[in-house]
Amino acid sequence: MYEIYFANSKSEKIIQGYLNTRKDIKNKLIRLKQNPRKEIGAHPLHGKLLRKWACWLGSNIRMIYSIDDLRKIIYIESVGSHKIY
Repeated sequence: MYEIYFANSKSEKIIQGYLNTRKDIKNKLIRLKQNPRKEIGAHPLHGKLLRKWACWLGSNIRMIYSIDDLRKIIYIESVGSHKIY
């Protein structure tokens, strides 16, 4: 099983905020730790973001991360949502 680390404090604060408001995200992160390349809609990115992965934490919440297979670590680099005003 992989461990989750944050690349920066901003991503950590965003994830903590979502964990406090949405109960389903914790289960999704647990599933991601088990298989970071297949679970919760994970897919590889291309172009400038080559070697990075993305997945959906919710209908409008997306996360970008990289995977270190040697140390079994997932580095969460960015979390964002699409808000419609």
